Amino acid sequence: MANRIGSHMGKIGVLIGLVVLVGLVAPVAALPNGQPAFPEGESEYFQLTGHYVKGPFLEFFRKFGGSRILGYPQTEVYYDARLGLWVQYFDNVRMEWHPENPPPYQVQLGLLGEELGRRTPPIPPDQAPRRNPLRKYFPETGHTVSYAFLTFFQQNGGLDVFGYPISEPLIENGRIVQYFQRTRLEWHPERPRGDRVVVGALGLAYIQKFGVPEEYRRPQPLSARPATVSPSEEKTSLRAYAFVRYPVTGREGYQTVYLYVTDAGRQPMRGVQATVKVYFPGESAVYPMNATDSRGVSSLTFYFSGLPSGQKIVIEVTVQAGTQVITVPTSFVVWY
Repeated sequence: MANRIGSHMGKIGVLIGLVVLVGLVAPVAALPNGQPAFPEGESEYFQLTGHYVKGPFLEFFRKFGGSRILGYPQTEVYYDARLGLWVQYFDNVRMEWHPENPPPYQVQLGLLGEELGRRTPPIPPDQAPRRNPLRKYFPETGHTVSYAFLTFFQQNGGLDVFGYPISEPLIENGRIVQYFQRTRLEWHPERPRGDRVVVGALGLAYIQKFGVPEEYRRPQPLSARPATVSPSEEKTSLRAYAFVRYPVTGREGYQTVYLYVTDAGRQPMRGVQATVKVYFPGESAVYPMNATDSRGVSSLTFYFSGLPSGQKIVIEVTVQAGTQVITVPTSFVVWY
């Protein structure tokens, strides 16, 4: 079973890599009877996963922390007949379009924590904290949010992003986590101080468990004229994109990191040096990458073992060409 899943994810990883080199046919989302079209508007392409984020979903993405909070897009926008909504999946969340709501609330995040069955019984009322600024009790679900998780919750969108807590902090695979209606928070003591709370990959967990239509997971080609250019790209002629072969892996095996480097005119750059830093639980490892070839491409394969299921492994690829240095992220999730 693991081999079949690994093979399937490997094909997805290869497709992500090829999106910068070959054209793929974008799926056309059929307009359901009686349903208004999704208001696409401005769009932004994410080379890391090969998907676009558009219109109100892009506005929400930018407003509420971008990839740091929501993760990268894992599908295109599509109409989910089961939910009766236009949706888009990201690493950590599912965005939903609710046109019947007032404008500030037309984009909602799906209740993935609930749908994945992570709700636990409420704590007894006599255990609710009293007048403690470091702990907050939510009578709506009967759970508390405390300390670093509470600070992160309050500073990054609160109920709009996370929803109400549906569990107390608990240990999963040796890590402290807490589930909310829409997301999961994780405590990563190995990360730098002030950056130890991470949003868990519930979007990928949902896709792994329930699946989404394959045609909307397929990476899309980058149009000739990108809809937007990030501020970092405006300041440098060096552009780099990193991605992994297996977005979801087992607890042990080999992972390959791919790098694609271009100049400001999107022409491949040969001979660019890079290093790969992998943040394993409790430690990190740095690997040198071979210089990019004539296609602007390089890759690195490394071995890992003993990783806990549900762990998101963050990878940073630092690229240097002359005096220009940029760092681009990617990641994978240990699941089966």
